[in-house]
Amino acid sequence: MSANDDLLEILKEALDRAGIVSGRRMFGGVGVYFDGTFFAIIDDGAIFFKTSAETQLAFEAEGSRPFSYQTKSGETHLTSYWRLPERLLDEVDELREWACASIAASRDAAAKRRKPPITKAEAARKTKSARRSSR
Repeated sequence: MSANDDLLEILKEALDRAGIVSGRRMFGGVGVYFDGTFFAIIDDGAIFFKTSAETQLAFEAEGSRPFSYQTKSGETHLTSYWRLPERLLDEVDELREWACASIAASRDAAAKRRKPPITKAEAARKTKSARRSSR
């Protein structure tokens, strides 16, 4: 079993009563999902949690850093995912809290990306506007 697999098992155990944790191989690492919500990356023996503006402060206070990877043009930082402090691997209750905050941050980010459904009135205005501009 690899270090990445071991870390996935730790997350599964920490969240076992809350929902289903699964992992999918991606780019040499593992994408981690909670009930279908992508919330963490495991890479090179480290866990990186999705953060929000609020939760990122806790990671900074712990001396953490954002996820980064090498590209042909240099190093790229994915600033919405931050390395989980290693001390939390031995603190199951606190790990669960950080994981739940990460899942919430991921769900909030997904909700912000979704556009609200268009109303009939808005659709009618768009249709009128399109007809005028095509003349």
